[in-house]
Amino acid sequence: MKKFSILFLAFIALLNFSACTQDDDIVFVAQPDPEGIQFSNSFQNTYVLPSGNPDNLAERFVWNEVDFEAPTTITYELQGSTAEDFGDLMVIGSTDNNNLGVSIGQMRELAEDAGLDNDPETEAPNTGIVYFKVRAFAGDGEGNALEEFSETIALNVELPEAEEEGEAPKMELFLVGDATEAGWDPANNNTPLFRDGENESVYYFEGRFAGGGDIEGFKFLQTTEWQPQWGLSNGELTNSEILGDDPDAFPVEDDAYYSLMVNVEEMTYTWEEIDESTAEVQTNIGIIGDATPGAWDDDTDMTQSEFNPHIWYIEGIELTDGEAKFRADDAWDLDWGGATPVSGETTVAGPNIPVSAGTYDVWFNTLDGRYIFIPQGEE
Repeated sequence: MKKFSILFLAFIALLNFSACTQDDDIVFVAQPDPEGIQFSNSFQNTYVLPSGNPDNLAERFVWNEVDFEAPTTITYELQGSTAEDFGDLMVIGSTDNNNLGVSIGQMRELAEDAGLDNDPETEAPNTGIVYFKVRAFAGDGEGNALEEFSETIALNVELPEAEEEGEAPKMELFLVGDATEAGWDPANNNTPLFRDGENESVYYFEGRFAGGGDIEGFKFLQTTEWQPQWGLSNGELTNSEILGDDPDAFPVEDDAYYSLMVNVEEMTYTWEEIDESTAEVQTNIGIIGDATPGAWDDDTDMTQSEFNPHIWYIEGIELTDGEAKFRADDAWDLDWGGATPVSGETTVAGPNIPVSAGTYDVWFNTLDGRYIFIPQGEE
């Protein structure tokens, strides 16, 4: 009887082990998403692609996320081609997100592969069509991995001919929100972010933000209109074109000074409170130089922000080809200069800032030495 009991228990244990082994061997089989994958952003009628700004963003392609009904990594690969059948495709990039930016340089490369050029002396056209689609695939994308493709979109592109080609306008970002000086008014002399002098995808701002329980926060606008607007979604940087809706505001916990950095190409940002208490506050700042109305003899005074005393600005100043600097109290005891035109970071007694003729709104931040010249077109 004892032997029978031992054998019976061993049999039960074997059955349990077999059942556990079967549970551990459950296999999920990826299935195609019946909704498929499609682009969700709107596209321009024609993409004008000047040669002078290859790193500028030409378009951010946005698509829906797919669900293969399996716990597997899904990768999205944006493809470009000169032919509708994608016989000579170019992989623009891959990501696990639902969007990817394409630079002017990448789109120009496709256009040139399609036989376009901007030389008016050649017979080659300067306008044509390039094609894009997005591929979604599970796993490592090799062998028999499950994959889906969007429909192909055809985009009109133009390479400006050499004698008429001008520099593409740079994207501006302006602060808006009840944590900022402008409030929720998009056309209230909104303080800009200061674009990096060498990387046009990176923007900085050091300054005061109002905060507290009754403050919603702030967003960025590219113009004095509400769209497109930049903000947060689930804590990640995004914009209304990607979301198809308005993003959330950046929250501000305390009324304090903060350091903000935004990268619109990588869609990342940094945000931290800083101690401004030892920073000197100036009582007079002007712009001077042979590019300014007063040349090197007389400063053109700037206006000090009432909300943040380290921010100085001047609206609609007419400048000529030349150079400029910022200085305090109409004297050379304290002056700031920078090496890059349009925007950058100054140093005390630094080099003269190169200036091209035009009408500008000029902003200068004495807290971190950053400056930006924002061109003003004719109304």
